[in-house]
Amino acid sequence: MGRLSGCRRGDWGPRALPKAIAALSRALPGKPSPETFRRAKFDLPEAVAELWSLLFSLLWLIHQKGVGSRREPPDALEGQIHFVKWMLRCHGYGRHHFYHLPEVGSQGSCELLLAFSWLLEYFNLPERFLCCVHQVDDVWICSCKDLPSYRVPLDLGPKGRVDIRYIQWLLGKLRFQWRSLYASQQEQCNLLNKLLQQLESENSCLEGFLEWKHMELVYWQWMDTVLDTRPVDNPNTVKQDIILPEILEYCNPQYLTEEMDKIEKNLEALSQRLQEAVNRHRAAWNTKVCGCSQRLQRLPELSTITMKEIQEAVGYELAALEQDWGVKSWPHGLHRLLFRQAGELSSSEIHQMTRVIQILRKEEARLKKTLRSLQKECHQELAILTQGLEGVIWVLPNS
Repeated sequence: MGRLSGCRRGDWGPRALPKAIAALSRALPGKPSPETFRRAKFDLPEAVAELWSLLFSLLWLIHQKGVGSRREPPDALEGQIHFVKWMLRCHGYGRHHFYHLPEVGSQGSCELLLAFSWLLEYFNLPERFLCCVHQVDDVWICSCKDLPSYRVPLDLGPKGRVDIRYIQWLLGKLRFQWRSLYASQQEQCNLLNKLLQQLESENSCLEGFLEWKHMELVYWQWMDTVLDTRPVDNPNTVKQDIILPEILEYCNPQYLTEEMDKIEKNLEALSQRLQEAVNRHRAAWNTKVCGCSQRLQRLPELSTITMKEIQEAVGYELAALEQDWGVKSWPHGLHRLLFRQAGELSSSEIHQMTRVIQILRKEEARLKKTLRSLQKECHQELAILTQGLEGVIWVLPNS
């Protein structure tokens, strides 16, 4: 997947890949079958439905914290496929063949495997789903009192005998207390069994995660071979059919704010890299200009006019470079000029208008320079042609 460039291949043996996939399956919620990954490599249709369900369950769990109002997940496979495509597009997945997969879930298991691997790296899935074991529904009920020291009052009759009905009442009360104690102990055993099952599940996830981290490189080396067998994407074939309002239904304002903060940070980093690239190009141009100036100073045969023309050419080249950098941040194409009343322009519009005027003036100067150069060449060619004609006087037009 492009992340193994220069990495050393480990010596894990022939059974390393099945072990790595099995460890990954244990570390993920739902415990997908490792056989699904093998079928997906060969693009078998048997793995399509399970991979769509896996992608949907992972993305649904990831975005549960961002749901504004609780909604039931779509039951139909077509609705799940819509949700997966929307979310992957929203997060920037750029594999265009993926978005052309049919929504009936009949083919494309290898493309789904690539999408899952991208999701695995983008969200760092095993670490994301690791969680601590929480003891829930703890209860400790004990109705066992100090029975040996508990004295039962006896209701004696007139002759000092115990009434049989009183003994029966005490027996019924004892049975009721015994049943209550048995029910409480059974409830406690069920809760302990539930906690033990949760511990076993968490322990299995932790073991799978540790084994996955040890053999993760094997999986990505295998995915490099899978990616090499797939066709190269054509960016012009993808359709921008994502519907943002339907995506926003699954997210609350806090989640959207977090995503906008991420986008803002990415744009700032991109702007900084572009500025650094411009500075490097500008420094390189300045170095070339200084070198040319030094070489020109050592050539006495060049006249002052030639030196001036060269300096002007270099200046136009630098101006063109700055213009290219400035134009990149402004929209291209045909612009319509409108008259507006005074006081309606904002500061950003004034800045944009000033920038456009500067660009047009530079373009006008460049075109005038080109026109003078062409006129000079035409004059020279006409002068050469008229030298062979006797009795013809060539008068240059007024420029």
